[in-house]
Amino acid sequence: MRGLLAILTMAAMLAPPAAAQTPDRAAAYDQLDPIFEKFAAERHVPGLVYGVVVDGKLAYVKAMGVQDTVAKRPVTADSVFRIASMSKNFTALAVLKLRDEGKLSLDAPAETLIPELRGLTYPTTDSPKIRVRDLLNHTGGFVTDDPWGDRQLPMGEADFSRFLKAGVPFSRPPAMAMEYSNFGYALAGRVVTNVARQPYDAYIERKILRPLGMTASVYDVAKIPAAHRAIGYRWEDEVWVEEPALGPGVFGAMGGLAVSANDYAKYIAWVLAAWPPRDGAEDAILKRSSVREIAQGSNFPAIVPRSDKADPAACDRARVYGMGMIVLADCVLGPHFTHSGGLPGYGSNVLFLPERGVGVFALANRTYAGASPYVRDAAVALVKSGAFPARPTPAGERLTAAAGIVAKIYAASDVMAARDGLAMNVLLDSDGAHRNAELARLKAELGACQPAQEVAAETAMSGAITYPCEKGRLRAQVLLAPTTPVSLQVYQLSVVR
Repeated sequence: MRGLLAILTMAAMLAPPAAAQTPDRAAAYDQLDPIFEKFAAERHVPGLVYGVVVDGKLAYVKAMGVQDTVAKRPVTADSVFRIASMSKNFTALAVLKLRDEGKLSLDAPAETLIPELRGLTYPTTDSPKIRVRDLLNHTGGFVTDDPWGDRQLPMGEADFSRFLKAGVPFSRPPAMAMEYSNFGYALAGRVVTNVARQPYDAYIERKILRPLGMTASVYDVAKIPAAHRAIGYRWEDEVWVEEPALGPGVFGAMGGLAVSANDYAKYIAWVLAAWPPRDGAEDAILKRSSVREIAQGSNFPAIVPRSDKADPAACDRARVYGMGMIVLADCVLGPHFTHSGGLPGYGSNVLFLPERGVGVFALANRTYAGASPYVRDAAVALVKSGAFPARPTPAGERLTAAAGIVAKIYAASDVMAARDGLAMNVLLDSDGAHRNAELARLKAELGACQPAQEVAAETAMSGAITYPCEKGRLRAQVLLAPTTPVSLQVYQLSVVR
């Protein structure tokens, strides 16, 4: 519990001041209900719960439908759903925790931790051996195995060992491309089991779930109280048919976790609290820098075409796979990461906007319900509302000093007035005469300028600086050189129109 309190404290420190909690956010949340009502209707979902986590708390949550079509128990924020492949992130985090403890290396051959892999026959003589990292990034060379992998949830440890010893075929040599593999994450679970010397699920529960206060979350659905269990269904012949409960077993490392909305929101808040990088105490679960590794792609990029070709505001997305997370960037949401979950009886999705401190999720009890387009639509609605802006990057001392260098140059109408503040390339890139001519032109248009009014940092070493002037505003786009003391390697002046 101490770890959870530390996480919530850090998240609260990152929250905007009370004045920023405007009614606009309530209006933004109002846009979400029709999106998920459409989801329930179009996908024939018996019950679902969806929510928005902002600044360390579950800011909005809504449930609809039933968790049990016979007893007609309504879904609540305490109803427990399987999250299927969204479980992969917990397995990845467990591996990262063991790595941080010095118990394994991500670049170690997986066979050093899973002896049964030593007998693998690789597809080519020059194939590299599968690394632990390849299991987390889906670059082990195994075939995509949806939906086969879903049906392996009950497989026990002994059967899994026999399966490995019999040999596993490859789709391609390792480390050549990202190819989604549930089997690869079952191997990652075996890594956790062997290194931690306890079942992967027990380790994750003890080291991640319980410290986060996720007391309702389990890998064994038999442990879910009947009053809270969301039973899984498929839609068949215009009726809901109950799916058999699968697991627990080895493949639960790829898709066996069950959570409630209230529990899952704690996990989302904890992940988001790893952004932005900052000074300060770490919690006892995992270093913030290690959490951020889940959003580092494996360098096999792909393009996701925009879904609505007729919408000029839509855009394609760049995609890579991180560690139990799909990492994307586009013109609407900016950088974000997400993952879906699908099992017989369940469908779910989560999407993180780390630069905004926002997470959106949905949990449903229908086979492969396909929640991801609706969760994305919800995230887009929140971003377009303007009520959840990206957190600004602090300007810092270096950019503040740069603002003074530019002001000195402008005031003197002479680039040489701050010669010590210029990197050695500046006057080679454009000589003093040309730079001073540009200063004279700007000064004739704007007149004298006051000290910087705004320093908008892009990074600690670059940004845009705005100066109020007699007849308008001056903008300086600056890039600092890697020097001490501070020096400008690029500065571009323009009039703010």
